[in-house]
Amino acid sequence: MEDKNMPKHIAIIMDGNRRWAKSKNLETKDGHKAGADNLEKIASYANKIGIKYLTVYAFSTENWKRSKEEVAALMFLLNWYIDSWLKKANTENIRLKIIGDITVLSKTLQEKIAKAVEKTKNNTGLTLSIAFNYGGRAELVMVTKKIAEKVQNGKLKIEDITEETISENLYTAGEPDPDLLIRTSGELRTSNFLPWQITYSEFYFPQIHWPDFNEQELDKAIEIYGQRTRNFGGRK
Repeated sequence: MEDKNMPKHIAIIMDGNRRWAKSKNLETKDGHKAGADNLEKIASYANKIGIKYLTVYAFSTENWKRSKEEVAALMFLLNWYIDSWLKKANTENIRLKIIGDITVLSKTLQEKIAKAVEKTKNNTGLTLSIAFNYGGRAELVMVTKKIAEKVQNGKLKIEDITEETISENLYTAGEPDPDLLIRTSGELRTSNFLPWQITYSEFYFPQIHWPDFNEQELDKAIEIYGQRTRNFGGRK
């Protein structure tokens, strides 16, 4: 794959863990574990081939509506993933971020997240952002409040508010918007994921469930992306 066809930022809605588990007569938690294992593989591969940013949807603000058992399993997996990451954090030069409202998580988990983020902040390879307790509309409400507070305090004039002002206050501030959005498992919706950031992203909806989305599938997605012409609202 030529560099000109390589997206700098890929966003992934990791869908299909439950359906994958059901198809194999496994429990839901087994599907989520398989999905977490696969994220490690895909993140390592993305870093290897030169992707600079990978943002993945792990737990939405709406996921709290799921069963207590499934929510507990997802919390356990985040704990496990952070522990695993702390052990190998600097061996792959990957920077870890968690985006979303983590204030509702346990104090212990918040401390682990802070430790992992701090430990990897100077790594220069892939930036892996895990969206946990994330909702796109909630993010825009947060940004609106931050900007309104600056206006109220006299630090910003209303007429000076621009698109850049909003982008600078998002969780993804300082990062390019996703070039490519992938949602596995064949669902054709974005589910409140990065609504501001994916305005001009290319979309790809493979039928495969997330635990089976391997390195070859990522290569295929990037190849398809490279065949498209991006006009950003204009004509060429």
